[in-house]
Amino acid sequence: MTTKRLLLLVFVWFLSSLPVGTQELRHNAQYPDDPAFVPVADSLKGLIITGEFTESQVYPETRREWKVYVPVQYDGVTPACLLVGLDGILFNATTVLDNLIASGEMPVTIGVFVQPGVSYDADGNVLRYNRSNEFDRTDGTFAYFLEHEILPLVERLVTPDGRPVKLSRNPDDRAITGASSSGIAAFTAAWERPDLFHRVYSSVGTFVAMRGGNDYPAYIRKTEPKPLRIFLQDGMKDAWNPLFGEWWEQNLLMESALDFAGYEVMAHWDRGGHSIWHGTRMFPDAMRWLWKGWPAPVKAGESRNDMLQSLLGTGDEREAGWTEIASEALPGSVRKRLAHPVTTLRDPSGKLEVSAEPHSNWLLSALVEPDGKRMAREQFYWLHNPDNFSSGPDGAIASDLAFDTLGNLYAATCCGVQVCDQNGRVRAILTLPSRRIDALCFIGNRLYVKCADGRFFLRTLKHTGWNPEDGFITVPSQGQG
Repeated sequence: MTTKRLLLLVFVWFLSSLPVGTQELRHNAQYPDDPAFVPVADSLKGLIITGEFTESQVYPETRREWKVYVPVQYDGVTPACLLVGLDGILFNATTVLDNLIASGEMPVTIGVFVQPGVSYDADGNVLRYNRSNEFDRTDGTFAYFLEHEILPLVERLVTPDGRPVKLSRNPDDRAITGASSSGIAAFTAAWERPDLFHRVYSSVGTFVAMRGGNDYPAYIRKTEPKPLRIFLQDGMKDAWNPLFGEWWEQNLLMESALDFAGYEVMAHWDRGGHSIWHGTRMFPDAMRWLWKGWPAPVKAGESRNDMLQSLLGTGDEREAGWTEIASEALPGSVRKRLAHPVTTLRDPSGKLEVSAEPHSNWLLSALVEPDGKRMAREQFYWLHNPDNFSSGPDGAIASDLAFDTLGNLYAATCCGVQVCDQNGRVRAILTLPSRRIDALCFIGNRLYVKCADGRFFLRTLKHTGWNPEDGFITVPSQGQG
């Protein structure tokens, strides 16, 4: 147990042992009045434009309210920074924005506040609430909805005094916030699309077993770090519905995983339950921390994941990221290999054969006898599938396979390149600008991939790929681990 974790547990025990009156006194004393909650003079108040969106193609037949906050400092010429607020205007956000923009603690920022969708019948009766489906999912659907439907709508607006709304495209100029289910949605949007958002505030986030959010700590520990700055807030009494899990415990696991993976993460834990009272009180400080140092970019940290360190190096020797490469610039052998992905492949020793199991997250492993006979086939490699998407043939999760000379397996999947050790466990995930990977191959230590959107990328790794045409080799055992 780390010293940090031990001190946290001692603090929790101390607070829980206090008499109730003392607990409530301590509970309230930790939040002095923040001047950012004091309404500003009318001359400094931003204006709010409201509307309803009913034409979604991503979430058809839904209606939702939206509000756009435009600060007085916005000139209509220079694209503004962006703050997306899910579940509408929470945290007294517009007053806080008025204050922090006026004081220079935040850049000039336009706020886009979006409610979840609801479907109605002809008489106005609710047929379907879409909030959990939109917010609790751990894929990129909602980020796509923001990118292609909500933000273009916002950029078609003109303020009553004639200022066209222009938003910066730089993800360092963009933040996203939410609470409970919209708290995990804010994280998911940035996690899936770090090209859209680099700053996240999640209050009482629903990182529990509703639609896969409980798996995030595992993904975070295995995935190459992304350039995100994240502020988490929750309370030790937060167990909104124990059927799905403990919100408090899961947020602790999120903070631990993010710290392990090298992220800029700030966590504020208190004695609250599943309420945005504490999240509101923390909102000004969260904004100050998320925007500190702006416009300096948010940078990806360095994970303590040993497989990622082995693949990418550490410190100054860490390899650069992916480089997009034109199709015509690909070596002929690479172009040919990427055009013919394989889902059945011998390992470098020639004594094992791996194949993708149809309609499954599994890869099968079979022993190969000297005469070529396959025997003792079993489900062996288990791959992550956060999108519940099958990219390989017959519904298999893997669409292409390759090995390095150490016997590690590389699988092209919907969430990137998953790297497995000899014992079938995913130890690292390399993500790309286009998450879904259709094919991959090595030439030496250069890894080439073909994405589902037709783009090609190249990355130089510290490991060397194994080419079956070079013949079988002796691979050092990694032990049973």
